[in-house]
Amino acid sequence: MAKKKNINSLVILLILVGIISISSCRKDFSTIQSFGELAFSKDTVYLDTVFTNIGSSTYNLKVYNKSKHAITIPSIELEKGSTSNYRISVDGIPGKSFQNIDILANDSIYIFIETTIDYSSVSNPLYTDKILFDNGNKQQAVDLVTLVQDATFIYPGKDPITMKIDSLTLDGKPTTIKGRFLTDSELHFTKAKPYVIYGYAAIPANKTAIVDAGAKLHFHNNSGLIVDRKATLKVNGTINEQVVFEGDRLEHRYHDVPGQWGTIWMRAGSKDNELNYTTIKNSIIGILVDSIGSANPTLQIQNSQLYNNSNYGILAREANIKAANLVIGNTGQSSLACTIGGTYNFTHCTFANYWNNGLRQLPTVLINNFFEYTDSNNQKITETRDLHAANFTNCIIDGNNNVEFVLDKVNGSVFNYSIKNNMIQFNDINNSFANNTELNFNDTSHYQNNIINGNTHFKNPTANQFAIGQNNTGIQKATINAALLFPKDILEKDRTTQPDIGAYQHINFN
Repeated sequence: MAKKKNINSLVILLILVGIISISSCRKDFSTIQSFGELAFSKDTVYLDTVFTNIGSSTYNLKVYNKSKHAITIPSIELEKGSTSNYRISVDGIPGKSFQNIDILANDSIYIFIETTIDYSSVSNPLYTDKILFDNGNKQQAVDLVTLVQDATFIYPGKDPITMKIDSLTLDGKPTTIKGRFLTDSELHFTKAKPYVIYGYAAIPANKTAIVDAGAKLHFHNNSGLIVDRKATLKVNGTINEQVVFEGDRLEHRYHDVPGQWGTIWMRAGSKDNELNYTTIKNSIIGILVDSIGSANPTLQIQNSQLYNNSNYGILAREANIKAANLVIGNTGQSSLACTIGGTYNFTHCTFANYWNNGLRQLPTVLINNFFEYTDSNNQKITETRDLHAANFTNCIIDGNNNVEFVLDKVNGSVFNYSIKNNMIQFNDINNSFANNTELNFNDTSHYQNNIINGNTHFKNPTANQFAIGQNNTGIQKATINAALLFPKDILEKDRTTQPDIGAYQHINFN
């Protein structure tokens, strides 16, 4: 008897759930037909530029019913119908065509819009369509516009059976780095079409990759470029045709988003790498340079700028770098980190870190001669390497922290440095570096004619605009001998007579 009672209770419960479900789905308000007076958050939805066959971001359109009556829109559809390259979602339901969409009085709905376009399938790279609301005399429309750009794509291989993406083998050992080595036909990057790289593209040993002026290289997430041992990268930008390395999202919202791709890694043993008039932006590490005691510069970089990199602009490990007219702007840690010793010569460079995407722990410029690791006995080991040279001449070292220049020495190896005619932000208000003898700016054997805590007067440092204005303290304070080695600034303005400190000669700001 008790069992029968339980069954009856269960039946009653199910009936109640059904009634509630039906009532919750029932439209409990009356509507009138849409009368052609919808309002929209945008008259035209611009989906920015996309590469061929790469999906866009999701954009939204808000549709308002500003009347005192709840309405029903008989139809919402793409003008090109099922053949459209756009995809829309109305109130969370995807499709190309929708019927009888209700909007309460003084309420609104969202329409979400995406696209993926094959460049070869469209006659005009400016691809358009419309979202049509209602029909006949009451019809309203919102335009959709996308510029689709052709590109050369470089992908890693994939196992046809397991679909596992190929990983690189470096120094004869397999790695977990997704990517592949470039073929001989892929080692010349031109400006004819932008390049989109998935995974890490590696330059093989004894090969040289050449990047022409005006070339654009775009990298997907977790992607980058590797210069292998005995390999070389030559980037030949000009002042009028810069070479750009950046992420593969072309939408405006990604223009200055850090960390979109990996790095350019110049491995130990790579040689004679040269970058001129090159912009590297929005990566994790702009350039990672390893040398291991190379007598010649592993990297020579001039007239170039790196900014919005989430960790480092340049991270050098026992490297050999020669640079002039180099600007490294805002990064999540150090703009320039010269670590584990090495040889570094920087002339007329600007290192300025006004990172505002979070707390930054490291100075704009960090130099040390050691590395640490934990051995098999769980003991912390510190090893040193020779800092053969850290020469900074006519450079600006600045940022939004109090201390932006640190020499971090561990005894046990050579530690040579020369700091001449620089502007340096160093305001040690807590005396944290009082016992660091390498940061004694009165030591004339290492420091000469430097300006400490001067006025840099940058144009707009938070936006990585580091041209200097008429109130800069370093105007005409650069040493002429070094300036004559690089007679033009990064904008090719003459500096042979009255050189200013940094990569730029000053201009008068309005």
